Amino acid sequence: IAKEVAKLLEMKAQLGGDEGKHKFVLKTPKGTRDYSPKQMAIRERVFNAIITCFKRHGAEVIDTPVFELKETLTGKYGEDSKLIYDLKDQGGELLSLRYDLTVPFARYLAMNKITNIKRYHIAKVYRRDNPAMTRGRYREFYQCDFDIAGQFDPMIPDAECLKIVHEILSDLQLGDFLIKVNDRRILDGMFAVCGVPDSKFRTICSSVDKLDKMPWEEVRSEMVGEKGLSPEAADHIGEYVQLHGGLDLIERLLQDPKLSQNKLAKEGLGDMKLLFEYLTLFGITGKISFDLSLARGLDYYTGVIFEAVLLQQENDHVEEPVSVGSVAGGGRYDGLVGMFDPKGRKVPCVGVSIGIERIFSILEQRVEASEEKIRTTETQVLVASAQKKLLEERLKLISELWDAGIKAEVLYKKNPKLLNQLQYCEDTGIPLVAIVGEQELKDGVVKLRVVATREEVNVRRESLVEEIRMRTSQ
Repeated sequence: IAKEVAKLLEMKAQLGGDEGKHKFVLKTPKGTRDYSPKQMAIRERVFNAIITCFKRHGAEVIDTPVFELKETLTGKYGEDSKLIYDLKDQGGELLSLRYDLTVPFARYLAMNKITNIKRYHIAKVYRRDNPAMTRGRYREFYQCDFDIAGQFDPMIPDAECLKIVHEILSDLQLGDFLIKVNDRRILDGMFAVCGVPDSKFRTICSSVDKLDKMPWEEVRSEMVGEKGLSPEAADHIGEYVQLHGGLDLIERLLQDPKLSQNKLAKEGLGDMKLLFEYLTLFGITGKISFDLSLARGLDYYTGVIFEAVLLQQENDHVEEPVSVGSVAGGGRYDGLVGMFDPKGRKVPCVGVSIGIERIFSILEQRVEASEEKIRTTETQVLVASAQKKLLEERLKLISELWDAGIKAEVLYKKNPKLLNQLQYCEDTGIPLVAIVGEQELKDGVVKLRVVATREEVNVRRESLVEEIRMRTSQ
C-alpha cells in the first residue's frame, strides 16, 4: 500500500498541486453573457409582447434540438457557412449547433411530411462570429421566428408577415422605424439585364447587401476589384440599387424598357405591386419602402425579402433619418424544404425573424438612462408581524395565501423587526404588507398596509384574498 500511495503522490506532484487554483478565470465564454434579474425582467416584457402578437395571428409553437446533423446545415447559408459551430464527434454522428431556426424548421417539415403550418419558435442559436457585443452581436443569442408554410394565393401570407413586424415594433415603442422590401427575383432580373454572369449572382448579391453599411463607391470597387465584375455592369447596377420608393416606383420599373423584358424581374415586380395593395389595406405603407439595394445575404431566399431598421434623427438639420441597424428580417424561401425532401417536394414558406438582442440592448440602454425602477419579482404581499413569537402565525397565513394563488413572501427570520420588513417591501417594490399581531388574531382580522401611501385597513381574515386581488389588479 505504501508503495502505491507513494506512486500516487508522485503523480499528483507531477500534475501540479493546488497552487494553480487562483489562476482560474471567472468569465463567460467569448460572445456570450449572463442576464441579471433586472435584465431578465426587461427581456420577459419583450418576449411577452412578441409572443402575444404571434398568438394573435394564430401561430402554433414548436421546438427542435439545439444541435442538428452537420449535413442538415451545410450548403444552406452561402458565404456564412464558415460561422457554423461544429461539435466534436461523440459517437458516430457529426453534429453542429443550429445557426438559425429556419433550416431546422424546413428539416422538421420535410421529416414529418407537413405541407401546411403557421408556427413560431423562440430559441437560442449559435454563430462562430467575431462578436461585436456592443452592437448586440453575440455567439449565442435568441431568435424569434414566425413562419407560414403552405401553398396559398400570392402575397397574402407575405403581407401578414410585414403586418406582424409593424405591430411588434409599434408595440415595443422603439421609436421610428422603416421596413425595407425587395424581391430576390427583381434582384436576379436586374443582375441579368446589367450583364452579371449567372455564376456571380450570389456573390454580387452579398456585395449589394453591404450598401446599408458602406457607400456605393466601396461596394462598386469590391464588385470590380475583388469579384471581377466588369465596370460597365457595376455602373449599371448602381443606377438601380440607389432607387427606393413605393407603388409609384414599382409602376415605373414595370415600364422600364430593360427590366420589363426580363421574366424574373417582371414576376417579382407584379407580386410587389400586389403586396403593396395588401399593405395599403392593412394601413401600414407609411412605414414601408420598396428598396432595390436590399439583398439579404442568405442563399435560401427565393422571393420577397424584407428588413426592418430603426431610424434616428441625428439632428434637426438632416432631412433623411439615419438607420441604427436592423431589428427584424425575413422573406420567402420556397425551395428550402424541397432540399430535404427525398422526392424534392416543395413547400412554399415565408417568415420573419425578430432581432430580439438588438431590441433588448436598446431598451436596456433606455432603462439605464431613465433610471426607471424595474421590479424583478411579482410578489403582491409580504406577510409580516408586529410582535415577537408570531412565526407560526405568519407561516399559517402565508400558506393560505399561496394556496389561493397569491404571490407572497415572508422574511426568513423568527422575530424580524417591523421596520426591516417594511424596508424590504420598499427595496423590492412589494405593494402590500399583511400584518398579523396579537390583537388582530383575537379579532380575526389582518392589518393590510399599502406600502406607497402607508394607509392601513383591517380586513377580515376570510376576505383577505379578495382584498389583495382587488388592490393588486388596479
